[in-house]
Amino acid sequence: MRTGDDDYDAAHGAVYSSRLVPQLWAEAYGDEYPAEVEPFSSCTWWLLGRLIGGLRLRRDSVLVDLGCGRGGPGLWLARACSTRLIGVDFSEVATRLAGERAATFLRPGRAEFRRAAFADTGLPSGGADAAVSVDALPFAPDRPAALAEVFRILRPGARFAMTARVRPEPEGDWPALAAAAGFEVEQSIKNENHDKHWIWLYELWLRNEPQLRAELGERVTANLIREARAGLQRLPDPDPAELLILRRPLPGQHLQEFAESLQQKRP
Repeated sequence: MRTGDDDYDAAHGAVYSSRLVPQLWAEAYGDEYPAEVEPFSSCTWWLLGRLIGGLRLRRDSVLVDLGCGRGGPGLWLARACSTRLIGVDFSEVATRLAGERAATFLRPGRAEFRRAAFADTGLPSGGADAAVSVDALPFAPDRPAALAEVFRILRPGARFAMTARVRPEPEGDWPALAAAAGFEVEQSIKNENHDKHWIWLYELWLRNEPQLRAELGERVTANLIREARAGLQRLPDPDPAELLILRRPLPGQHLQEFAESLQQKRP
């Protein structure tokens, strides 16, 4: 939802206590719905599996979840891979609720959540062993600045996994922006079921509008219905929704690759 900060706070608060919203998400996603995560995004079992394979997390490493929302995907990954977690989101309500959920996934002290912007997380340079952002980074007001911040907080050799629609943009598509920020694009994986899942979910929101209004209230439901109507006009989208696995290169890696390319060009 492209709405204001207050709208996101209201949505996170209402959805957290909702019974109907996760039911509709589960109906739309079917066997791909990770119930414990309670996603408010395109997070599925397909995505969680590829995040584990792409990020290659090690025990006790530090995972940063950018645009963490109520924390579901990051908390699940941190538990699955025995990592520590730092969640970052601009919504005060989302970070508070994520902190409340942490105890159901991790031991005390293994997760923290902070309110901050994509381009100014306040995290130390090179302190993160991996980062993830599910459906969140496209909402960054300044995409190059957001990618530069992710690059800064990652240690050399660390990976960043993000989901986004890859399409031509005036400032460049996501792979081009990532390369300009200094990243290597290791993988670009199409999510073949992304649009299908969202079409089903949007149709369910419209079909259950009165029940949503009774449970979530007028403000949150109006935003959901507005998003559903716009989404159904737009989907399916010819530009693919993708999972990008980006890597901050090791020191000197580009020089080594350049030297190897010169050797291959020699007669």
